[in-house]
Amino acid sequence: MNRINELFRKKEREIFSVYFTAGFPAINDTEDIILALQNAGIDLVEVGIPFSDPLADGPVIQESSTIALRNGMNLHLLFSQLEQIKDKVHIPLILMGYLNPIMQYGFENFCRDCNKTGISGMIIPDLPFNDYLSDCKPSADRYDLKIIMLITPETSEERIRLIDAHTDGFIYMVSSAATTGAQNQFDEKKLDYFRRISRMNLRNPLLIGFGISNHATLSAAFEHASGAIIGSRFIRLLAEEKNPEVAVKGLLDALNH
Repeated sequence: MNRINELFRKKEREIFSVYFTAGFPAINDTEDIILALQNAGIDLVEVGIPFSDPLADGPVIQESSTIALRNGMNLHLLFSQLEQIKDKVHIPLILMGYLNPIMQYGFENFCRDCNKTGISGMIIPDLPFNDYLSDCKPSADRYDLKIIMLITPETSEERIRLIDAHTDGFIYMVSSAATTGAQNQFDEKKLDYFRRISRMNLRNPLLIGFGISNHATLSAAFEHASGAIIGSRFIRLLAEEKNPEVAVKGLLDALNH
């Protein structure tokens, strides 16, 4: 069974996912960051593929992407790093990246190497849904990979139902139509959106991302979905601490108080 499905079968609530950019702060940090997150009890890890024009990302993640590219990170190197640690990792890993570098690599090659290196799924924010159905889903299914789709407050109910019917794993519920970045709390408009999606009783579990950075936003995500995704806050801590274990501890301390 795919590790994403296995996770949600074993644990229905309070799933905790953390994002980091591969190659940041240093080129060889991938292994240490993944293992530090796993050892701290994080349920799911999203490994960001750095890209020069990350449209959905806020300034913190954009900067980490720029530094990672400057450090020399690319997909070939990332897969090489993942292959070296695949036997040490038992939690689901998801690659998150934009279409351009993935298509340059070749989508079939990308899926093959994901499967070979222990990746369970992928998030491609700029992948059109129709292209997903016609071109990408068949290859991903062949390699037992889940392509996770995003929804926003502007996504129509019809489109959400369509995504729910044709995907498997979880749905990434973006908290706002803006880019990624920390928020102190979710306003009533966002909470209404969470409640509206929750009432749809979708087949797939939901994880809320964008803006989760403290106890208040984490608790709101846990209340209205199966779990939460954190990125910018952790990237900031990695930049400050330069030590994955210290950064993970700092993240957990910030979220628990």
